[in-house]
Amino acid sequence: MTNVELVTAADVQLMQGLAQRVTATRPDLVNSDASFGELAWIWGKGHASDGASWPRRLWFSGGDLVAWSWACLPHQVRRSDGSVKDVTGAYLAYQVHPDHAGLVDEVIDWYDGIAADIERTVRPSAADEVALKRWAAHGYETDPASLGDTGSWTQLNERDLTDVEQPVLPDGFRFRTADEAGPKAVVQAHLDAWAPSTYTAEGYQGVRQTATYRGACTSWWRRRTEQWHPRRSCGSTKRTRPLSSSRSGRIRATGVWGWEGRCFYTGCIWRGRPGPLT
Repeated sequence: MTNVELVTAADVQLMQGLAQRVTATRPDLVNSDASFGELAWIWGKGHASDGASWPRRLWFSGGDLVAWSWACLPHQVRRSDGSVKDVTGAYLAYQVHPDHAGLVDEVIDWYDGIAADIERTVRPSAADEVALKRWAAHGYETDPASLGDTGSWTQLNERDLTDVEQPVLPDGFRFRTADEAGPKAVVQAHLDAWAPSTYTAEGYQGVRQTATYRGACTSWWRRRTEQWHPRRSCGSTKRTRPLSSSRSGRIRATGVWGWEGRCFYTGCIWRGRPGPLT
């Protein structure tokens, strides 16, 4: 690629600032891969290996970031089971402040230009009616394969922080932070839970180096056999799956211990055709 700007650590901090501002007023409009924690996670674990395929564009108003787009272009990934996968399509992460919703068209135009002649996907918030209309107007439509129990969609889980019960572990288990567990145990726990995975020691080191990482806020639990299991990463958005075909009611929240509260279906994959879209 030539004449494009790639995502930097400084860009990610600006994006996190926008995530905070949108979360303060319209948390339902924060796209799943544009939350404060998810931005640090994606950048940290992947920039060393995939950063060369991450072009971006930023939009400012009065010195404040009000929109950004981050494309993930075709690249090759190596997984923990030794397999190698060629990612042949493009994916867009983005966020637009609701007071500047008109920039959605510019985001789409930029994406169509940077990923021309490639199959393009994006995951806009289901609550963002303006954005959904604009993506549809540009020829994008819901990918049926992303729906249902085996699909790829996200869900926003929300609960009050009042009257939070003290978590109680079963006999023989105890909590430890990532700092206490150590890098090797943290990476292995991730691989044990989500194999095959592209997560590596190098990726975890990248996460630790992000400005907002706090090892004491990432907790794990283990049993007497010394096997570690992920509990949660502070501020991260996790993909979830429904326990039935219904997207309301009881849910399973990935990596969260004893979670209860409200849940909202936030979005699924939208797919565009290869080639220019009009």
